[in-house]
Amino acid sequence: MLSRLTRPQAVAVCALPVVALIATALFAPLPFSLAQPGMTANVLGDNQGTPVITISGAPARATSGQLRMTTIEATGPDTHVSLGDVFDSWFRKDRAVMPHDAVYPSGQSVKEIEQHNTEQMQQSQDAATEAALNYLKLSDKKVKVTLRLADVGGPSAGLLFTLGIIDKLDGNGAGGDLTGGRTIAGTGTIDADGAVGAVGGVALKTQAAKRDGATVFLVPKAECADAKGELPKGLRLVPVTSLKGAVSALTALESGKGSVPAC
Repeated sequence: MLSRLTRPQAVAVCALPVVALIATALFAPLPFSLAQPGMTANVLGDNQGTPVITISGAPARATSGQLRMTTIEATGPDTHVSLGDVFDSWFRKDRAVMPHDAVYPSGQSVKEIEQHNTEQMQQSQDAATEAALNYLKLSDKKVKVTLRLADVGGPSAGLLFTLGIIDKLDGNGAGGDLTGGRTIAGTGTIDADGAVGAVGGVALKTQAAKRDGATVFLVPKAECADAKGELPKGLRLVPVTSLKGAVSALTALESGKGSVPAC
């Protein structure tokens, strides 16, 4: 049949399967999720009209400055991500392409994923409260801390919750604020002993922090390289591995005395 066609016609006929394959590749769903900088919230203030940190059983301080926890927003677990979407996001600084299973555990329904994230957030809040009270040598039998942050899941706000509790109860320990009046942002998990853990997505979180006015970003030390890769101008990275180190760094920033670690 091809012998009866002109050369241009033959080329056109042969090209049709190739075009079809390319079109299929461009629009077929791929096992990726797309992420971008998400919301931030000042844990020293209100979120959706409700105080993030409420303390009873001990006097709470009036604070200045902000401690902003940071998030990323990812496409939903059922979102169709095409090759075109991946190409578009790959070359943008405010987007990231991540394996779907790295964001959403394989084999879980949307409801199960939401429940898992909610449980992680609750565990993070419990650990943050315990870490803060341990640091201040206070008893949870006399001091009650309630943490509320709507529409956020996962454990990555643990460090900022802990610092917020300490700032509201004790500040910098000398009558001043941990923030020194600055807008401090950051991320990191926390355990009851005050160890800070890595969380992922820090390059996007630094962009969210800068967008919302932060000048300092607390980052788990293990993620310094990722944070430096797309660091917004004017945002200072402070690496931390422990609650004690984070408090010491903030106190040094506020007083201008002592060394402040850098990535």
